[in-house]
Amino acid sequence: MTELTNPKSPRVKAARRLTKRAFRDRDRAFLAEGPQAVREALALPGVTVELFATAEAETRHADIVGAAVSAGVPVFRASGEVMAELAQTVTPQGLMAVCRFVHVPLSSVGETRLVAVLAHVRDPGNAGTVLRTADAAGADAVVFTDASVDPYNGKCVRASAGSLFHLPVVTGLPVDKAVAALKDRGLRILAADGTGKATLDDVDLAAPTAWVFGNEAWGLPPEVLALADEVVRVPIYGRAESLNLATAAAVCLYASARVLRQI
Repeated sequence: MTELTNPKSPRVKAARRLTKRAFRDRDRAFLAEGPQAVREALALPGVTVELFATAEAETRHADIVGAAVSAGVPVFRASGEVMAELAQTVTPQGLMAVCRFVHVPLSSVGETRLVAVLAHVRDPGNAGTVLRTADAAGADAVVFTDASVDPYNGKCVRASAGSLFHLPVVTGLPVDKAVAALKDRGLRILAADGTGKATLDDVDLAAPTAWVFGNEAWGLPPEVLALADEVVRVPIYGRAESLNLATAAAVCLYASARVLRQI
């Protein structure tokens, strides 16, 4: 196993530059940090390009390193200084993989009964959490529209906790084109927004549905709300002013999932 000790070496610098979107787009590659993300990346054949592991992580996560070796993925033993250079967390967990992009065109996604659409979602932590929640709720796809955060942003990848590698992720579509394509598939479009006249208690969820979620601070703009078949708000029974995006998305997606699983 090759050992890397120089944070300024060409290989380390090539991986480090993937923290910037321009280089990710150019190389069509991104970083997956930590054992959970790396494990799930390795489960998809051909996705992991190379793996960096500290000596401690190599021992602690021998199963992950072994899976990489078995898959023919180059593994490099990284010094603490090298891992600190690559990591985007305060306390690195000692594993970092360079991965190929995994998003797919919407046309390649199979049957869709439940889809999450992120429109103007800018916070990567929220976006990754919505992706994780959609995965847990059994959604068939997540669409990151062109006005939303890059799903390969390091914080987004970490917040998805491996779910980025579990279900189809579509990127780069303008929200109107995404909605039109989903309507063509027979999905009803529900916009989750605090301005909705209908509440989640009122709406019939017994139909294939695409939920559209908006910006953390100001919700969905009028032109996006106009694309929806219905604008729905999550009812607030207590004194809280509102729910944050990720929590509201969890409530909506699970409400749909519960009904759809009974049909």
